[in-house]
Amino acid sequence: MQVSLTPVSKKDIHLLETVLLVKTIFRPDVIEMIKDPAERVTWLDSLAVAAGAFARRQAGMSIPEIAEELGRSEATIRKHLNQETKAGKLVAETLEELRKAGGKVEFEVIDALEYKAKVSKVKEELSKALEEVKDALNKIEDALNSL
Repeated sequence: MQVSLTPVSKKDIHLLETVLLVKTIFRPDVIEMIKDPAERVTWLDSLAVAAGAFARRQAGMSIPEIAEELGRSEATIRKHLNQETKAGKLVAETLEELRKAGGKVEFEVIDALEYKAKVSKVKEELSKALEEVKDALNKIEDALNSL
């Protein structure tokens, strides 16, 4: 998927915002940070605001416009954009990765039906292996009893 790093339309802004948010959330270090339920809501909200701010700045919006659209103070938006917050730093790093990739985004999509089929196959193979182990144990037990 290709995402515009200089969005013009609201749709493009929202796409960039979503990509920034999702790619940031799925970073291993961020996943660790949001494991704590007490911190999760705060982190997710902060990352969402930072992603929204960066996407809108990429579209050329001013800080007052961004603040009004996101319903946050200009000071909050400024802190995120100046990377004075951890969320701002993380989203800025994600944006830089997107720049290096030329706006190309890759997500691994797993087909639910394909996943179920793979799980069923693995279960079947495990069941067969378990039966083979049980048969081997029975043979060993029989051999020991015949001694």
